[in-house]
Amino acid sequence: MTTTADELREEVRRRYAESALAVTQSSCSCCSGESASGTTQAVFGDGLYDAAQRGELPEAAVLASLGCGNPVAVADLHEGETVLDLGSGGGIDVILSAKRVGPGGVAYGLDMTDEMLALAQRNARDAGATNVHFLKGVIEQIPLPAASVDVVISNCVINLSGDKAAVLAEIARVLKPGGRVGVSDVVAEDHLTTEDRAARGSHVGCIAGALSRSEYVAGLEAAGLEDVSVEFTHAVANGMHGAIVRARKPSA
Repeated sequence: MTTTADELREEVRRRYAESALAVTQSSCSCCSGESASGTTQAVFGDGLYDAAQRGELPEAAVLASLGCGNPVAVADLHEGETVLDLGSGGGIDVILSAKRVGPGGVAYGLDMTDEMLALAQRNARDAGATNVHFLKGVIEQIPLPAASVDVVISNCVINLSGDKAAVLAEIARVLKPGGRVGVSDVVAEDHLTTEDRAARGSHVGCIAGALSRSEYVAGLEAAGLEDVSVEFTHAVANGMHGAIVRARKPSA
């Protein structure tokens, strides 16, 4: 049976809501609490952040980490910048970003799940982060004006979208001229077919919906971005990798 984009979005929303509610009871890992490789601690979650970063955060933010990388380290944030985290979950990357950009900067988190937004807002309060704003919405329709963001980050979320072209176009729209992308995501090797990726895991498990490296590069370039690179960092399944994705919007 073919899964529609709306059905996929609802399934992702439901699983993330369950993860948010579980944080106060037990730890959770991977994008959906499952791992295609069977070794979640090595490839997903808070283990991809160093001890110093974890020490900056409330425990609930660390427990709610569901990503496949560390986009804050990738993005090289600077004082005074405005940063947007797509699919911000429990807020770990938003809180870390807010600390990097300082009181003169702003960190936005966008999520579609009420339970995750509530958890993120609580975590931000516990962390004493005052320069953060959490927005409800979907990453295919970012509720921010054009050319309003210096940096877009995301952590194992773009692969969950049923319309990745729309996501990449929205990233380009909200970036200021010269703005940049620093994303962690699951990316497939180019030789894997759509069927190959589906055989390695579910959509909500971060695998089946993943773009290949060449598809990611082509999609970002089609959205009008340049200096695109996709660097594999660690294997998450056969032919599937956590990856660092970088790009830049041309200067005016």
